[in-house]
Amino acid sequence: MTLTELKYIVALAKECHFGKAAERCFVSQPTLSVGVKKLEDELGITIFERSKSAVRVTPLGYKIVEQAQKVLEEAFGIKTIASEGKNQLSTPLRIGTIYTIGPYLLPRMVPQLRQVAPDMPLYVEENFTHTLRQRLRLGELDAIIIALPFTEPDIVTKALYDEDFMVLMPGNHPWSDKKNVSVDDLANTDLLLLGEGHCFRDQILEACPALTQKENNRQLTQQTTIEATSLETMRHMVASGMGVTVIPRSAIGNDSHYPKELLTTRPFEAPAPSRTVALAWRASFPRLKAIDALETAIRQCPITPLRRNSP
Repeated sequence: MTLTELKYIVALAKECHFGKAAERCFVSQPTLSVGVKKLEDELGITIFERSKSAVRVTPLGYKIVEQAQKVLEEAFGIKTIASEGKNQLSTPLRIGTIYTIGPYLLPRMVPQLRQVAPDMPLYVEENFTHTLRQRLRLGELDAIIIALPFTEPDIVTKALYDEDFMVLMPGNHPWSDKKNVSVDDLANTDLLLLGEGHCFRDQILEACPALTQKENNRQLTQQTTIEATSLETMRHMVASGMGVTVIPRSAIGNDSHYPKELLTTRPFEAPAPSRTVALAWRASFPRLKAIDALETAIRQCPITPLRRNSP
């Protein structure tokens, strides 16, 4: 078993294609195929299912690939230690964030990170939590910014800040006369929700159990539940008078391009539904200074309405 063979199976697990995996490893396809087969023979198991049209990782193969990724990171860590004084903030940091955090945190965080680590290139992607989880485990991302709860073996999670949810409504909505809105009221209006797969949607449904019952019996009520692909799409729909929606507090202010009479927000009655935003990374990730820089940049963001968690 060699590090090269481990690189081959990690690449093949990511690409699910021998040719693309070979390109990623800068070797010929026969070389990669021989290396993968050699490792499978040595271990006495099948890591990949092969067919004419596809390559799939076997259930046991997933565990082997995850362990291989850890071994490769540890090997990289040895090189880092050997190169004493090497700047951990000079190589790219690959981070991911969920759709309901990225548009509101990143514009504030990136300038702060440039001040903390001006020489560190940054790669950022937005995705669903389950996709970010997988890409983090496979080493395709170095750290992810998600909402708790988030539990995963061999993953370090650190809470950063809490933020309440707010109700976004048309300026002439009857609720605009209220100081606060009850969570239970959400089940009695035309509510816009994010589609399946968004954890923010699940948090709203959890905060208002009556909404789940409403969705299950939608045909029995005159109210409708409308789904959208993003918070910004829902903001436009609210401005068009299609209903009300719920947004995180950090998203307030993104409606500045609308006339004030079109949109307004109200807080929920206490205890208001909220979420905890956290940073997660693999326990084996060797560039802890880069993680510290990212955490520092997030904590220094000018998001004053949010409640900070202790470092």
